[in-house]
Amino acid sequence: MTGLRETLTPSRLLAVVAFAFGAYHLLIVSGVISMSTMEMRLTHLMLALTLLFARKPVAKGMEGNALARALDAVLIVAGIVASLWLLSRWKPIAFSGGMTIEQDYWAGLVIIALVFEAARRGIGLILALITAVFFLYPFASPWLPGILGGRGYGLERVVTFLTTDTQGIYGIPIGVAATYIITFTIFGALLSRLGAGDFFFEISFRLTRGMRAASAKSAVLFSSLIGMVSGSAAGNVAVTGTLTIPLMTREGYKPHQAAGIEAVASTGGQIMPPVMGAAAFIMAEVVGVSYTEIMKTGLLPALLFFGTAFVVVHLRAVRSDIAPVTTPSTDERSTARVLWDGMPFIAAFAALLGLMLMGYSPFKASLWAMGVMILGTVIWQRRLDRDLLTKILGAVTEGANNVVIISAACAAAGIIAGVLGLSGLGSKIAVLIDMGSGGSLMIALVLTMLVSIILGMGLPTTAAYLILATVVAPGLVKMGVPMLTAHFFVFYFGCISTITPPVALAAYVAGGIAGADINKSGWTAAAYAAPSFLLPFAFCFGPGLLLQGGWAENIAAVVTGALGVSAIAIAVIGVLTRPLSLPGRVVAALAGVLLLFQDLTSAVLGTALLVALYTLTELRARKGQTI
Repeated sequence: MTGLRETLTPSRLLAVVAFAFGAYHLLIVSGVISMSTMEMRLTHLMLALTLLFARKPVAKGMEGNALARALDAVLIVAGIVASLWLLSRWKPIAFSGGMTIEQDYWAGLVIIALVFEAARRGIGLILALITAVFFLYPFASPWLPGILGGRGYGLERVVTFLTTDTQGIYGIPIGVAATYIITFTIFGALLSRLGAGDFFFEISFRLTRGMRAASAKSAVLFSSLIGMVSGSAAGNVAVTGTLTIPLMTREGYKPHQAAGIEAVASTGGQIMPPVMGAAAFIMAEVVGVSYTEIMKTGLLPALLFFGTAFVVVHLRAVRSDIAPVTTPSTDERSTARVLWDGMPFIAAFAALLGLMLMGYSPFKASLWAMGVMILGTVIWQRRLDRDLLTKILGAVTEGANNVVIISAACAAAGIIAGVLGLSGLGSKIAVLIDMGSGGSLMIALVLTMLVSIILGMGLPTTAAYLILATVVAPGLVKMGVPMLTAHFFVFYFGCISTITPPVALAAYVAGGIAGADINKSGWTAAAYAAPSFLLPFAFCFGPGLLLQGGWAENIAAVVTGALGVSAIAIAVIGVLTRPLSLPGRVVAALAGVLLLFQDLTSAVLGTALLVALYTLTELRARKGQTI
């Protein structure tokens, strides 16, 4: 009996529950288990809340507190009981046209309270407060002035709508978490456990070795590769920054500069196809387009984002006079051998992309990609041993644990979306943006950018996008911006909010690793990402930047976009081939803005300014002057 107690420790029991959670969803995605959408969403949230309350303490420093553990147990039991009740009642409610009984209301009230607490524990007080403001709106609307006023609803009506309908907590966001996101978090965990991180780092290092700013450029490559599947910019920094930041500081970058570069690169991983973090899956569902269309649309802006990062780190090295170094690799294998040994990972990504392009759903494609990776590992290592099985089991467990916090954010976003739909607040916010802009699309875009950054501060990418997609994007659509473009606009600013002070989470994590002032790291990251603040505006006016124009327009967008972000990077760092004075930086910034906005006249003017700046810089340099 004593041996059994020692074996079934709380941590091991939670690991078993997490593995069962992950395996359960893999079986659903594979088609082995068949169930209705509502049943899947109910059980998903029930298990996610159970794991979250068991793992996340009520407050820091209370991990071992007996009272806190008792409270956790009460919350877990309440969540299971309420979820099982709603699971038994969803069919009668659906078949009766929405008729509910008193017990449905009480069960729903429990679920809503648990979602608030899960959002607070898992993501932070910011998301819980934002959700609370929207939840209280239907009760306060009769007393609000002007367009915000409304008829109001009672508590029972709001609660039952949010918990017994697929437009509330159990709506699209939690559905995406239960299919797309959990599959890809397991995929990402499997990549990590099988050694993909070491492979990606070695390839990035070899590709940039001998270049000026080699360590910073390898950091950009490495972080983009890992960031695609991590789902969190701050989490990506925590994983990759411990490797890349020390390399950059040794090469000659100041700690806050290394932190800023790492934060920018990790943020960019969230917008890089094919995976684009987790929010892109939700975008495909919300907008109603295929995921391959999302990938195609996001490709050029993502390449321009990373192109900017490469230009910034190169120019920073030029300005700081950091010479090219050829640090020898500690890995003695040839590059061909490294690629050969990493073939299981290459094959997995090829399978993922190929299957999605063939029309497979992203979660089915990722399931097959995992199979390809495991099979490739067995073939390449010529063994199927306990160590490999342990890694696979650990990946399923880790992936399930990683989706728990995202699921809490999705459930909170479901409350916001449900309230917007029930009360009509969504259309009112769109009208407010329209009124505040005076009908000017540019002013509307600026207002949307500010709201997106403010609402996205302190939130993971997925949570930020979920809120912005329901609250802000409809306002742009109402003003004539195509739906997909509007959603990409808010998606980008939701991502960029992680490197925008005063709540720049990714930059703060990087600053901590670098031992730099976190606020200085945050402002440095925001400056390095300056071209990215203009890109969303540019693709609202030029569909070529989203590859939605004709061939000529798309090609022109590639050229002018690359020149534009490079010119803005030159303005930010203050160096072309040689340092620039303030007027020279202003000219570079103006050239970049003109090039980004997709118009023939502005492109010609921008190109002319850039050529003139380069010519004058070289002429002045011969005379020992700066421009």
